[in-house]
Formats: sequence, structure tokens, C-alpha cells
Amino acid sequence: MSAIQPSSAGEKTFLGHPRGLFVLFFAEMWERFSYYGMRALLIFYLVKHWLYSDGDASLIYGAYTALVYITPVIGGYLADRYLGQRKAVVFGAILLTIGHGLMAVEGEGGQGSAAINVFWLALSFIIVGTGFLKANISVIVGQLYARTDRRRDPAYTIFYMGINLGAALGALIAGWLGQTYGWSYGFGAAGVGMALGLVVFVLGKPLLLGRGEAPDPARLARPVAGVPFEWLLYAGSLVGIVVVWFLIQHQSLVGGILGAAGAALVLYVLFTAVFKLPPHDRDRILAAIYLILGSILFWALFEQAGSSLNLFTDRSVDRHIFGWEVPASMFQSINSIYIVAFGPVFAWLWTLLGKRGLEPSAPAKFGLGVIQLGAGFLVLVAGAAAAGAGQLTPVVFIFLIYLLHTTGELCLSPVGLSAMNRLSPANMASLIMGMWFFASATGNFAAGLIAAATGAEGADGADPREVVMGVYSTVGWTAIVVGVVMLVIAPLIGRLMHLETLRDDQVGLAGQGELAGPDAAGTGLRSETRG
Repeated sequence: MSAIQPSSAGEKTFLGHPRGLFVLFFAEMWERFSYYGMRALLIFYLVKHWLYSDGDASLIYGAYTALVYITPVIGGYLADRYLGQRKAVVFGAILLTIGHGLMAVEGEGGQGSAAINVFWLALSFIIVGTGFLKANISVIVGQLYARTDRRRDPAYTIFYMGINLGAALGALIAGWLGQTYGWSYGFGAAGVGMALGLVVFVLGKPLLLGRGEAPDPARLARPVAGVPFEWLLYAGSLVGIVVVWFLIQHQSLVGGILGAAGAALVLYVLFTAVFKLPPHDRDRILAAIYLILGSILFWALFEQAGSSLNLFTDRSVDRHIFGWEVPASMFQSINSIYIVAFGPVFAWLWTLLGKRGLEPSAPAKFGLGVIQLGAGFLVLVAGAAAAGAGQLTPVVFIFLIYLLHTTGELCLSPVGLSAMNRLSPANMASLIMGMWFFASATGNFAAGLIAAATGAEGADGADPREVVMGVYSTVGWTAIVVGVVMLVIAPLIGRLMHLETLRDDQVGLAGQGELAGPDAAGTGLRSETRG
């Protein structure tokens, strides 16, 4: 039997899913290749090429990753209101291609080099480009399915595997090139990956079946002061690049903006939920906000991977494997490789448990994810202690911390993506998805502060490795305690989701197929695939 078969609605599917899912899969895979390839090298580039201290480099890294995740709030709003998701993704991909290309300009190094301004500009293009692309491509995935379609959770798991396949290849290829042959080779490879992602998305437009188009095309074409409104939006975004160029060089301002903007965003969504939505939709928004807030701690600790954990791996880990000293940046691929390997296992596990009525609710999965995150840090602390003072930590403990962090991520991130799209009304989909990435922004900025703390030797002249392990021990135990509390209150949050009354409010979606009934207790999102 051919893998391509017509769905019940007359549309063709591939492996049981709309073919547009795989266009999004490959486009996002190449985008993540570029982002994670650059991310694997960034902390080393800051420390070794631009000669920043560990603390300053960690703050820059945290501000950069925070801005990468805060801009989807704006990009999501513009897509919802004006551009539509597809045009926003194309524009974002163009900006990202330019930004990654500029990263290949390294100059002579040192903070006095004129080339450092090109570096700041490159980061700014990447930040704004990600704002247009990241939240909106995830929303298009959801638009291919009915809200109550059983295939939604498996679709996001497939999409998430594409993200991590690209991330793994990016860290391996760009990381190896950058630390072996030179920074420009690594960053140049990331730029090529982003260009490929843009090509895939543009050529695959027909398979998206009209999803993600502008809500009012006539308004986009209407002139404002003689210029089409659509082009004014793009011009405003270029002005935004200048603003970001300033912010990325003044990291303290980023924290203040995150606090103020975060409070305003939460208040706006709460006001909308309380005064403009029916009771069950209101409760679902409250549940979504809880999940969003719970993810902040997770990302604050998880994102040590690209900063403090990356530096620890470079300096304090025996990286010899089969006689080859592996460049530290290549270890950034472990998390993604684990996800590609274990993603199908988790999808199967949720399906198996769901059939038996034992699948944990989405809030319970969040609690399990935070507990595993904390356990990963404690395993590394134990490994470093067992190696002894002044000795390199065996590399197996790096594989173990990434293993526990990955299983925690699989309990939280794809489940969170699906929950944001399912719990939000159609007219708030990109805004709520933007809030999800805003939480990642807050977590990433906090991650930079934690990483900066690991870079301090302390007034008593303590061993830098001991400082790192002290911080990791504290955050590890904190995560475990918080995760247990989240498990205890999970049933209450599950009831707020009202899955027993969830109905599809989108019509004519491709591949709609058989609608899934919610869990009998209404306490969790199903990730069951159809046979």
C-alpha cells in the first residue's frame, strides 16, 4: 500500500498526517540546524574570540537567548492581526539567513575590533527573524488539524523530532567546523542551513492547503502614505533590528523589559479571559498560564546547556572518546540525538498509557519533567565528586545529565506546544503561543544570571569547579521540590482544562479524520495515534 493515501476529507496524507506537516518538519529542521549550530559555538566565541569573561559572556548569552524567545510575542501578534503565519515565516527566514551570514564575519577578535559591531548586527537579525518565524511555524502545525483530532499530539511530536534532528546536525557539523577550522566555517555552515530551510518552506507552500494566510489580504495591500501597509510592517521590523542591536549590548535593560512586558502580557491575557471569554475558555486560559509559568523554571535550568554546562564540559570533563578528544561544542548535539531516539518511545508510551486510562495529565507531565531536570544536575554533581578534587569528570556523566534533561524535556516541551494550541481560542492562538515562547525568554535570561554565578570564583578563592557544582546542587534540589509540588496540584489544573467539553471551533481543516474524545476524567491531553 502506498504511504500517500486520501484522508476521509478527500485530502492526501503521508503516514497518516497532512503532507504539509512534513514541509513544516523540514523547514523547521533546517532553521534549527542554523540556530543550534550557532548556539553551540556562541559561548566559546564570546570567551575565546571576543575575550569576554565567563560572567559577562554568560550575561550576553542569556540576553541573546531571551530576546530570541521574546520577539515571537510581537511576531505572533503581527501574524494574527495582519500578515498571517505563512508570510511571517518567510520574512523571518530571510532575516535569519542574513543574520547567520553576517556571523561568518569574525574580524581580528577582541572587544576593540570594529568587526564586533557586525557581530551585534548579526545577532539582531537573528533575534528579529526568529520572532517572525518561531511561534508562527508552530501555529501552522496546529492549523492542519482539528482541535480535537487525536493526531495533534503525535503531530507535534513528529514536528519536535524535526526540530531536534536539525539541532543535532547543526551542533555536530557547525560545532566541529567552528572549533576545528575556524569560527567563520562553523557560522557559515549555519547560514547555509537557514537558506535551505527558506527554500523548503517556499517550495512547499501548496502543501499547506491555504493555512496561515493573512486574515485580511486587502488591508495588507491598501496604501498608507503611498506605501502598501504590508511593506510598512516590514520596514518597522527593520527599525526593530536597530532597537535590538542596542539592547543586546546593554543586557541589564533586557531584564527590565522582560519584567515589565511579561507583567503587561499576563494582565492583558487575564483581562481578556475574565471579561471576554465564556467560563470554560476562561479556565483553559488560566490553565495555559499556569503551564507557561511552570515552564520558566524548567528553561532557566535547562538552558545551562549552552553556557555554563558547555564551559564545564570544555574545561572539567575528560572528553576523550575512542582516543579522540571531542570538541566541547559537539556535545550540544546529545540532547537532540536523545530526543530523536526517544521521541517515538514517549509517543508510544503516552498512547499505551492512554488506552489504559493511565496517561498522566499535561500538568502532571510538567511536574515529572521538572523532577528529572533536577535529578540530572544532581547526577553530574555526584560524578564530579566521585572523580575527586582536581580530576576531570568522566564523560559518561555528561551523557547522563543530558539523558535526564532530555526525558524531562519530552515530558514538557512537545506537550506544552500542543497544550498552548489546544487550550487557546482560535483568535488568540499565536498570542498564547507567543506567551509560551515569552516564558522561554524569561527562563533564558534567568539562565544567564545562573550561569554568570557559576563563573564567579568567590571571595574565598574557591575552586571554580566547586563553585559550579555548588550552584548545580542548589538548583537540582530546588527543581525536585518544585516538581513534586506540581505533581500534587496537577489534578486541580487538569480540571481547569475542561477537556470533557472541548469542541472543535475550526471547520474544513485538512486531515480532520476521526475526532478524539477527551480523557474520561478530563485531566490530560491525549497523544493517542490512530491505527
